[in-house]
Amino acid sequence: MLMLLALTLVLAACNFGSEKESTDDTKEGASEEGGSKELNLVIPSEPPSLHPQLATDSTSNAILQNVFEGLTTVKDGEVVEAAAEKIDVSDDQLTYTFTLKDAKWSNGDPVTAEDFEYAWKFALDPKNASEYASILYPIKGAQAYNLGEGSVEDLGIKVVDEKTLEVTLENPTPYFLELTAFKTYYPIHKATAEANDTWYAEAGDSYVTNGPFKLTDWQHSGSITLEKNENYWDVDNVALDKVNISMVESETTASTMFDAGEIDWLGSPFQTIGLDVIDRYKEEGILKISDYAAIYVYKFNTTEGPTANANIRKALTLAIDRQGLIDNVTKGEQTPALGMVPSAVKGFEEDRGYMKDNDIEEAKKALDAGLKELGLSDPSELKLSLSFNTSEAHAAIAQFIQEGWRTNLGIDVTLDNSEWQVYLDKVSNLDYNIARMGWIADYNDAYTFLEMYNSAENGNNDTGWENAEYTQLLEQSNTETDPAKRLELLKQAESIIMAETPVAPIYYYTNLSVKKDYVKNMEQDSLGNMYLKYVDVEK
Repeated sequence: MLMLLALTLVLAACNFGSEKESTDDTKEGASEEGGSKELNLVIPSEPPSLHPQLATDSTSNAILQNVFEGLTTVKDGEVVEAAAEKIDVSDDQLTYTFTLKDAKWSNGDPVTAEDFEYAWKFALDPKNASEYASILYPIKGAQAYNLGEGSVEDLGIKVVDEKTLEVTLENPTPYFLELTAFKTYYPIHKATAEANDTWYAEAGDSYVTNGPFKLTDWQHSGSITLEKNENYWDVDNVALDKVNISMVESETTASTMFDAGEIDWLGSPFQTIGLDVIDRYKEEGILKISDYAAIYVYKFNTTEGPTANANIRKALTLAIDRQGLIDNVTKGEQTPALGMVPSAVKGFEEDRGYMKDNDIEEAKKALDAGLKELGLSDPSELKLSLSFNTSEAHAAIAQFIQEGWRTNLGIDVTLDNSEWQVYLDKVSNLDYNIARMGWIADYNDAYTFLEMYNSAENGNNDTGWENAEYTQLLEQSNTETDPAKRLELLKQAESIIMAETPVAPIYYYTNLSVKKDYVKNMEQDSLGNMYLKYVDVEK
């Protein structure tokens, strides 16, 4: 789901944006009977964008999925109707007819089919440069329009009436109802967006939403405040009155705040647990570890520099001691990633045999071949830098891998860290040699981990790599209706990207979290979603 999984990001003030401080002995957020129920959290940075069709990262998504709501949502791991009251699917699995609930926007206006149509067309319009536009490609005509090869009139998006949206697909897409729960498929209040093209930049009357919470305060680089949306269709089942979210870059600071009772819950997709306290939280019996369909990777710039050479990329990829990293640094019971698709994804549970972990012998062979191809005689002649966004965890991981490359391959790699938004810009502009990134499944299917590399022009690719056979296999998988044959096509595609290594898979994530005893029903799902609608505070 989330693209760019950030363990920690940007330092900011630790206030929660509250209008007043507590004047009695009751901790704010832990309400007495009949009082306001408030939850205190931290996120690692300023969200890069709170526009559903422009956001690409997990920090922004953690906010968006609680203030907006799609046609469907996920509850207890299952897709259920949300803004949609009823969903009818044609026998050929190509036409979906969504009948909307009598739901309202936070300003009281009705949520209409036209609001969904407007948002989806905004994402697909090439001039808006939505990096997640491709997630709408299952819709008929979507890819052609987004690539400037088709017209908006040919899109399979039809407003039948105010409460009915008809969607026609290019091919049967078994996970389409999972997609409609994703942020790029959220609606936008059309009238507001047409009147103000920067509606999403600030809290206030222009930030109109249809989810269980509304954005009432946004102190940039400081804090965000969410309050229960009294116009939400299911408001009676929303327990929390207010969510106070402070922006805290340091995992150590966040852990200290949790220990002191200043925040009530700590973990992804908000702020992650510092590496230095994982063992202590395990000993205290409060650390929860759960499965996570997500991968931590190092991307390579394949367009220039030493990493444009496939053998150099292969050498660097093979010479990573993943299990040693997990045992000595991350300590979260992650799994070494020896493929591009996590083992939590159905059909990819087993090792596909692409490589061995920490295979120094094969790494040295690839290095020798790469040096020869580059006309170099010694690994010390390679000038490489490893980039990551500011984070204690990312730095510790980078230092461990940097030392392995130096010891085992004789390659000295410099480390380069940047603040989150600056970092995203660098990676998007291919202004790097090697760069860390994370990818959370947008839906539970292998395609979400492979699709971003189908073209160098894909907004989430960020490597410059593409391969015609790889792209063809992915396209075939979209039209293959036999599940077993489709799975085989995806595995063939994975074998190609693993052979050419534009990306070095490092480990498959687990979700780590700690919470106060009075926080109820606050659980991430396997895609990293955290729906605060279901959370309660009982103290």
